[in-house]
Amino acid sequence: MISFIVPAHNEEAWVGRCVSAIRNGAESLGEPYEIIVVDDGSSDATASIAQQQGAQVVRVEHRQIAATRNTGAQQAHGDILFFVDADTLASAPAIQSALCSIRAGAVGGGCVPRFEGWLPWWGRLTEPLIGPAMRLARFLPSGTFLFCTRSAFQTTGGFDENYFAWEEVWFVAALKRQGRFAILAETVVTSGRKFREHSFWSISRLCMHLILRRSRALRSRKGLEYWYEPERGKVKL
Repeated sequence: MISFIVPAHNEEAWVGRCVSAIRNGAESLGEPYEIIVVDDGSSDATASIAQQQGAQVVRVEHRQIAATRNTGAQQAHGDILFFVDADTLASAPAIQSALCSIRAGAVGGGCVPRFEGWLPWWGRLTEPLIGPAMRLARFLPSGTFLFCTRSAFQTTGGFDENYFAWEEVWFVAALKRQGRFAILAETVVTSGRKFREHSFWSISRLCMHLILRRSRALRSRKGLEYWYEPERGKVKL
């Protein structure tokens, strides 16, 4: 079985499309699959929309993405695990390519995201550089679409719950120590809202915070409002 794990917090605007995209891609495989939405403390219609789309919903109150992903993996029955962000639309080609990579010997992998919607000037300048930089460095600091074997997940210990952000960086590094990590040629579409909701200067302050405090900055939600308190609905240039 293939398990798709979707961590979600107040994602009523996206989770229905996310689950539908996964279902459409998975059904083209002709293999058994499950979709698990891990609803982490949502106060909106995230859970009901996900259920309407046929997903299994698990409720947690972690407010931490690493712990939420790990809970989904614990509930999953598949021997191949996909972690798909709730604001991301997985495609059939990406899912098929991921399975081919696993069955060719990779322990895991991921793909480069493309951002939907209008982007501010600095987002438009940044987006074309992301894919080539990730592929050149063989480095994927994005958890929008990750996959791995269950055995590799268990060997790594899963996502490190000491971190409240960028937990995928440590997870990917741990997977690479287990074997080949594939960065797919295919892409997935993810929300561009972070570019729209945060200004260039707020992102610059966040980067400085991370540079100065390094990994210590990721061990608490304080200072990580970019991930935990999005200013939705506000557009900044």
